[in-house]
Amino acid sequence: MLKNYDIFIVGNDLFELMLDPYMQYSCGYWKNATNLEEAQLAKLDLIARKMQLKPGMEVLDIGCGFGGLAKYLAKFHGVSVTGCTISKEQLEFGEKLCEGLPVNLVLCDYQKFTTTKKFDRIVSVGFMEHVGKYNYRTLYKIANRCMKPDGMFLLHTMGTNNTFMPRNLKWIHQYIFPNGWFPKLEELITYAEDLFVVEDLHNFGAYYYPTLAAWERNFDKGWPQLESKYGDNFYRTWKVYLQMSQATLKSRNVQVYQILYTKKGILGGYDSVR
Repeated sequence: MLKNYDIFIVGNDLFELMLDPYMQYSCGYWKNATNLEEAQLAKLDLIARKMQLKPGMEVLDIGCGFGGLAKYLAKFHGVSVTGCTISKEQLEFGEKLCEGLPVNLVLCDYQKFTTTKKFDRIVSVGFMEHVGKYNYRTLYKIANRCMKPDGMFLLHTMGTNNTFMPRNLKWIHQYIFPNGWFPKLEELITYAEDLFVVEDLHNFGAYYYPTLAAWERNFDKGWPQLESKYGDNFYRTWKVYLQMSQATLKSRNVQVYQILYTKKGILGGYDSVR
């Protein structure tokens, strides 16, 4: 997907019907949630609490998607957010979503993102899976370069700790996520060496199954509004994607990790948030 959503004949209308109001295209946090909207709000709240946000902080969102996280952090935590995306469709949607808030979304490949500013917090949600296996170290270096010495970097990504699990599926690569690649848990640690200290590791991959199931229900419910535009072949393709993903996540062969990094470690340690 680093190629970008725009290479498909898929518009924001699909995601507006399938996702929650904050347009979160990543795993929700179902610990105390009863529906998709609650689960995604809980995920946004969890991210904010883990990063220990304070009003006035500046946050960099690498791979900001539709801008929902940026909106939430700016609106409810009083921070300013800079986000980068390579999708023009997402950028335009995000600018409208975040209108009136201290949010600046930029159409830019993360590797070409240049700034002299140092950020208090850096966050990246559902992006690591799409940078490619040779770019993990590059992403960590960019995050390190852009972060203040006492900053925090929260990474939310799918991943696997099973050697037998394919890290790239040809069908998914061709039809859904070009160049997608699941990182191994060990890579999320080793590629950060000498750049970051791992303060906290949280696996809530079990929550992706109910997230995907909710997306499928919304997709089916909204399909009459999409059918004339997308057609039967797309419907079958998208259903296979959603159902195959549910089976993979329900089997627990793929995980969802949230990792909290700091540059030098927190004196006295980090109190985990759940």
